[in-house]
Amino acid sequence: MPKILLVEDNEMNRDMLSRRLVRSGFEVVIAVDGGQGVAMASSEKPDLILMDMSLPVLDGWEATRQVKADAATKTIPVIALTAHAMAEDKEKSLAAGCDDFDTKPVELPRLLAKIQTLLGK
Repeated sequence: MPKILLVEDNEMNRDMLSRRLVRSGFEVVIAVDGGQGVAMASSEKPDLILMDMSLPVLDGWEATRQVKADAATKTIPVIALTAHAMAEDKEKSLAAGCDDFDTKPVELPRLLAKIQTLLGK
């Protein structure tokens, strides 16, 4: 069962998305800020990271840069999740090292397709 690290500070978003991912056959581990997300990328070795961009401690862009700079975690695919749907937000996320980008509110079928693509399924 693929493991997803969900880095999300909003409890409602976290709860809803994690339940839907578990129902879709994923193991989900949760971080509530960017610093915890970077630490858990190393300790949990997830197959994929869903990274909110507006996070306390470290924002999602900096957390992604740190994950991608670490030899132990740089190959983990990261999908940026943000309520900011402007083209420059996508470019900023990809420039930080994210492998893909999705907007909130999350459309589960679209997100699952991106996850499956990045996991090579």
